[in-house]
Amino acid sequence: MRNDSVVAAQFRISEDFLLESGISLRKFMETDMIRRHLFKKSKAAKSHSIRDLRSEMTHVNLQAKVLEVADPKHVITRFGNNASVTKVLIGDETGTIKLCLWNGQVAAVSVGDTVQIENAQVSAFRGERQLSLGRTGTLSNVEILTPNGIDRFAHS
Repeated sequence: MRNDSVVAAQFRISEDFLLESGISLRKFMETDMIRRHLFKKSKAAKSHSIRDLRSEMTHVNLQAKVLEVADPKHVITRFGNNASVTKVLIGDETGTIKLCLWNGQVAAVSVGDTVQIENAQVSAFRGERQLSLGRTGTLSNVEILTPNGIDRFAHS
């Protein structure tokens, strides 16, 4: 779909649909394919608060401030590989939780960073809730500025 010569959205459209006569964008927007896409997108976009996290939750998205970074430990995984692992204490206005980071992720954060976590999962390790990225989760640094220009987690 184009809006004043700028791409506004892109969707995969099946060849069968394109070959139908009398095709209109309105008809495409009413298909199950687009409904599933929009539902999946709205589900993934939901942001959580740390207070609301429970064990076994998946597809967790949140923003938090890095409060502490433990020294990395070198371990041998159950597959016999050497790995570096660390626990990072993150927090938002509602609470704190430990985030488990592996290998290259360990150097990706520092105390004071604000991070965006996408598609993580919550588990319990030794009776304590923790967040992990797994294979599909992502972690990125972001800057959050309030209207007066101050980081909203600066005084936690």
